[in-house]
Amino acid sequence: MMSHVGIGYDVHRLKEGRKLVLGGVEIPHVKGLDGHSDADVVLHALCDAIFGALGEQDIGQFFPNTDPRWKDAPSSVFLHEAGKHIKLHEGTLINADITVIAEEPKINPHVKEMKLNIAKSLDINPKRICVKATTNELIGFIGRGEGIAAMAVVSINLPQE
Repeated sequence: MMSHVGIGYDVHRLKEGRKLVLGGVEIPHVKGLDGHSDADVVLHALCDAIFGALGEQDIGQFFPNTDPRWKDAPSSVFLHEAGKHIKLHEGTLINADITVIAEEPKINPHVKEMKLNIAKSLDINPKRICVKATTNELIGFIGRGEGIAAMAVVSINLPQE
């Protein structure tokens, strides 16, 4: 086996009238993320990291925002599919490290549930998942509360070619 690393990043604007979903958890907040699906930046970044480690294309190639099937879809569907791709490649997810970048709301009270959701979608032990948060120190669009971003790094063991 050989370890492969993938990096993912996603960002969406905050918008009134939308639910805020991060890591598959609905979080009480005055705004939600704007996007074609539920716009869960945590799961989108994680999917891109997985697809990157597998040497595949990005999440938009698998779930294009032009396809009406994905309108308001829960991003857990995307993550479950990314997990299937790991198995198709005969791989094993070693770990995932995810950082949410937001001024508000506070993420820490929801981390445990996010880890459980992610682990369930990928059929792995939650101890292999790290979810943490930071702010943007009031700088830029995130600092002004206009959006939320997430970064993810994964390590996947794959058979040597």
